[in-house]
Amino acid sequence: MSEFKVVPRFSQDRGHADHDWLKTFHTFSFAMYQDFNHEKYGSLRVINEDRVAARTGFGTHSHREFEIFSYVVEGELEHKDSMGNIEVLKRGDVQLTSAGTGISHSEKAHGNNPVHFLQIWSLPSVSRLQPKYFTRHFSDEEKRDAWVRVVANVNAEGVQKDLREGSKQGEGPAPVQSSLTMYATLLNPGKRVSQGMKGLKGYVHVVMRSGYNEGPADGATIRVSGQTLREGDGAYLQVPLDGDVVVENVGDRVAEVILFDIE
Repeated sequence: MSEFKVVPRFSQDRGHADHDWLKTFHTFSFAMYQDFNHEKYGSLRVINEDRVAARTGFGTHSHREFEIFSYVVEGELEHKDSMGNIEVLKRGDVQLTSAGTGISHSEKAHGNNPVHFLQIWSLPSVSRLQPKYFTRHFSDEEKRDAWVRVVANVNAEGVQKDLREGSKQGEGPAPVQSSLTMYATLLNPGKRVSQGMKGLKGYVHVVMRSGYNEGPADGATIRVSGQTLREGDGAYLQVPLDGDVVVENVGDRVAEVILFDIE
């Protein structure tokens, strides 16, 4: 592949549900939202942008054969699971559950405030693995005008696959049993960041930081290879071999951007 291609996935075109306690957007088919044109992209299966009301959340339910990670944007997320893990996650935290042969867990808003987070699922490269749980923390300062690798393949360089909890800078990304890498940045107006890609597929998503919005995207604005994207928008990327993804903030406020490199 010699040409860089961007196919936008606009916010208002995502699946959407308002359950009062949960306001959610689905990039890919999920629950009652089914769109055969948006089932998955490589090993990337789910990107849900969730807002959960205070003192509510997802009750105990089960998963198997998925890698499930949560990226906390605002508020606090309480996690409990059948492996005995109980944790309250805050902004900057990434929590990853490798469901393997099966786990049960719950995810709820902790305290008196709602929680806004990205719920992401990927397909594992190996089946019937022992369930595992990991957390990592990445500060806003680390992500400012730079890509930070927050999730990476378990065998990638710099991944500490036996480190369950990482709360300090330099402890590396959470280990995932999928052929993908997830990066995050907080990009100031007028700034640009570039990331070399290992895979031929990528996906970029602009986090909806300015508030819940069912309509056309507004707020922070970025440009990727000539394509303008705003909060809640995403885009499928087709990347030349050893190509670079360049993201530029062309708006008037900080943009929180997620990038997936899918091998």
